[in-house]
Amino acid sequence: MTANELRSKYLEFFKSKGHTIIPSASLIPRETDASTLFTTAGMHPLVPYLLGQEHPGGKRVANVQKCVRTGDIDDVGDNRHCTFFEMMGNWSFGDYFKKEAIEWSFEFLTDPKWLGLDKNRLYVTVFKGEDGIPRDTQAIEIWKETFRNAGVYAGVATDDEMIVNDVRIIPLGKDDNFWIAGATGPCGGDTEMFYDMRPEEGKLEGKFGDLVDSFRIMEVWNNVFMEFNKTVEGKYEKLAKPNVDTGMGVERTLAVLDGEYTVFETELFQPIFEKISEISGSGYRDTSETEKAFRIIADHIRGGVFMIADGVTPLNTGAGYVLRRLIRRAVRYGKLLGIEKDFTVSVAEVVIQNYGDFYPELKKQREVIFAELKKEEEKFRKTLENGLRQFSKLSVDTISGKDAFDLYQTYGFPLELTIELAKEKGVIVNKQEAEEELKKHQDLSRTASAGMFKGGLQDSGEDTRKLHTAAHLLLASLRQVLGNHVFQKGSNITPERLRLDFSHPAKVEPQQLVEIENLVNEAIKAKLDVVVEEITL
Repeated sequence: MTANELRSKYLEFFKSKGHTIIPSASLIPRETDASTLFTTAGMHPLVPYLLGQEHPGGKRVANVQKCVRTGDIDDVGDNRHCTFFEMMGNWSFGDYFKKEAIEWSFEFLTDPKWLGLDKNRLYVTVFKGEDGIPRDTQAIEIWKETFRNAGVYAGVATDDEMIVNDVRIIPLGKDDNFWIAGATGPCGGDTEMFYDMRPEEGKLEGKFGDLVDSFRIMEVWNNVFMEFNKTVEGKYEKLAKPNVDTGMGVERTLAVLDGEYTVFETELFQPIFEKISEISGSGYRDTSETEKAFRIIADHIRGGVFMIADGVTPLNTGAGYVLRRLIRRAVRYGKLLGIEKDFTVSVAEVVIQNYGDFYPELKKQREVIFAELKKEEEKFRKTLENGLRQFSKLSVDTISGKDAFDLYQTYGFPLELTIELAKEKGVIVNKQEAEEELKKHQDLSRTASAGMFKGGLQDSGEDTRKLHTAAHLLLASLRQVLGNHVFQKGSNITPERLRLDFSHPAKVEPQQLVEIENLVNEAIKAKLDVVVEEITL
């Protein structure tokens, strides 16, 4: 089964169950959550609706959501970790609950019309109860009945979490099977579905955690049942309208369908590996080092392509810093493979071919993606060789914070790259000292620029307020003419003029300037109402 077939089947299945199919939200949660850099899960853009706000699509929705998680960047290259991934999900906002969610999950996984997985290789976990929250006996009974109706007996494991005899249902505690968005609010136990990846090894038996760690079983789906509200006093009160929030990774599900224990063996990565092999002259499986390098390059460029398509550009702060770090880490691992020429655009081309049909924004932003990758790779290559040479001259035991900061300031080495290089050579980096050096540099930069260019509104007079409104019109016009990749990067407004800094990889053409100017003037002539609205982060 291809990735496009998997996505289509999932959405078709839940459409048949009365769900409204909604598009993926942006990777950059500017409108829904300004407190985080990226959309990290399928439920992330839907939190307001899980908290009670009415969704325009109704009480049942489903989609495939683009996600990025950056906490494990240094671990990418092993069998488990990716920065970018896709999460298929279906949600109930106060509508159906455990019975429908569990039965539909089982149907989609095992029915030959859909995924056709072997029901006899399926195992599930449920919440066992903890900290005064009751055991999810309802989910246990629904699972027992669901298996029984399919002709499979499902025993329940004891507290030792051992799978023996006919055990298929494993109750686990809060660390594994309970979800809450923050310190307080809607929460609940969940049930996770796992698949036996190596039935040829005989009857599946052993401690649940050990079987997961050895890749004998792999998780394919998670259903969260939000039926409680945690108060500030720490009490768990029943919600009047419980919700369902599910997540099923595209990459991992493809791996399970293909009988692979790592997502890197699926069709999503193999064409990218072929391109890297063509460019480098190395094979994916030549050595453990080349395998790691191939995975890092493929993952990082794939993630970078999606970030740029959603408006991120390489910067020294925020989401832009993450993008810069991914591109530069990919270039560095390309050098380890012997790639001395620019290659990120060639790899990105394959990513767009792989994903462009389902995510048309990749094709639409193709030239922007290529321009940003090319510019960042060329910029880093100019200093990479000298930076590596300088790194080799540093102390054989410890790298001071000042030296690490100098590598960043002079050669463009993100601190994490210096730490990674040092780790490979068994050298320690004084990370705290390096971060202190960076902070001192930032403080000096702010002080130096404060009097020269303050940014934003310089006063609150009538003319300045008009120009502030005009800045909003200008940004909207820029996005309409140049594309949705345009975002404001800074502004400076005085009674005499406004200045707007924005992201765009190329020079704005004269004809485009005329179009932008006309759009702004037309909006001004229309004498539209100006509305001021205060919103929370």
